[in-house]
Amino acid sequence: MNLAKLSIIFACMNRNLSLRDREVIWHPYTPQKSMPDPIPVIRGQGAWLHGENGEKYLDCISSWWVTIHGHAHPYIAEKIYKQALELEQVIFAGFTHEPAVTLAERLLEVLPGNYSRIFYSDNGSTAVEVAIKMAIQFWWNKGQKHRRKIFAFNDAYHGDTFGAMSVSGRSVFTAAFDQYLFEVIFLDIPDASNIEKNKAIIAEHAGEAACFIYEPLLQGSGGMNIYSADLMNDLLQHAKANDIICISDEVLTGFGRTGKLFAGDNIAVKSDIICLSKGLTGGTMAMGVTACTNEIYEAFLSEDKKQTFFHGHSFTANPISCAAALASLDLVLKPECTDAREMINERHHGFAEELRSVLPAGTVENIRILGTIIAFELSTTDKNYLNQSGRSFTMQALKHSVFMRPLGNTLYLMPPYCITSDELTLAYDVVLKILREQV
Repeated sequence: MNLAKLSIIFACMNRNLSLRDREVIWHPYTPQKSMPDPIPVIRGQGAWLHGENGEKYLDCISSWWVTIHGHAHPYIAEKIYKQALELEQVIFAGFTHEPAVTLAERLLEVLPGNYSRIFYSDNGSTAVEVAIKMAIQFWWNKGQKHRRKIFAFNDAYHGDTFGAMSVSGRSVFTAAFDQYLFEVIFLDIPDASNIEKNKAIIAEHAGEAACFIYEPLLQGSGGMNIYSADLMNDLLQHAKANDIICISDEVLTGFGRTGKLFAGDNIAVKSDIICLSKGLTGGTMAMGVTACTNEIYEAFLSEDKKQTFFHGHSFTANPISCAAALASLDLVLKPECTDAREMINERHHGFAEELRSVLPAGTVENIRILGTIIAFELSTTDKNYLNQSGRSFTMQALKHSVFMRPLGNTLYLMPPYCITSDELTLAYDVVLKILREQV
């Protein structure tokens, strides 16, 4: 077959990519019956996604909060390429390699706590699964098998595997599986009205509790709920005083999202276990990390082989993922990255003032900002993930080359750090245009 015919075949394949997709693909978090045609993306560059017909979209949510440095970053791509030429994968039981050891060393230097060991997995949900299992088996290894209860927050989201679902708030995400999920004691995110009640609940169940898992300062999928670092610190002090293992889920908040390098840097009381993913590799490779203190680790040092932590993944500490994470860490620690995050935060505050001043009262409500994130609700509708106003907003924004994916009627921007001030202006202008049209 000659090159001309091959070119025609490939061109036809590209033109029909959406149709081909619909015949073979099941997309996540997408009602299948009314699913619009998926948009074919052929490449990404910086803050932009490029479609097959020349259209482009400003990625205002960092593609599910992962591409913190933007798409196709040349420095990360180069490190991935070089690593792939040397070692692409090796079993991590009985073997090790330089990228995994170096990454663990460097993470332990910057994480917000006194952690001593890194356990690798392959995504945020599995990082949470590892953390929960570590905490439960910690007490099991110490002969306190009655300590099985877990504290978590209402409206939390920790992932879609069964352990992660169990410690997530009961919602549309978990409804079909609620009868299979283990018991969890849910607390409200702390505010002045409930802090003492939360402490009382913790004290009541402390003797049976294994751990307390939380998203520090920001609940992402729960609706971009932001809460007080001081009150969280107070609650964690109380949990620690009751000898409860604290697990911080920084899958979303890690690597600069909340302003500081980690959300835990804003909280004086540090967790015993921390979970990482998403921005860990700059969004380029799937990877999860669970780090723990030496006290947790030492509970598994035993001549009794039954006290081994029997957990692992085929791609644990994948060398290419480790190389990507090292490259992303290089970038996020540069002063230029800090400057970029500060610029985004400053522009968000300006946009918040614009929302308040130019829109009719009652158009939006609860405008909030944390680091590189701004969020608010469309006040004409109830806060609900299944609310169709968010889907409608997405479709309208795409017509203006801006990609957003609201959580129900909660609109938010969480752009990659490489976004420019002019690109932010484009996003803000589109949001305002759509909101004005809806009034």
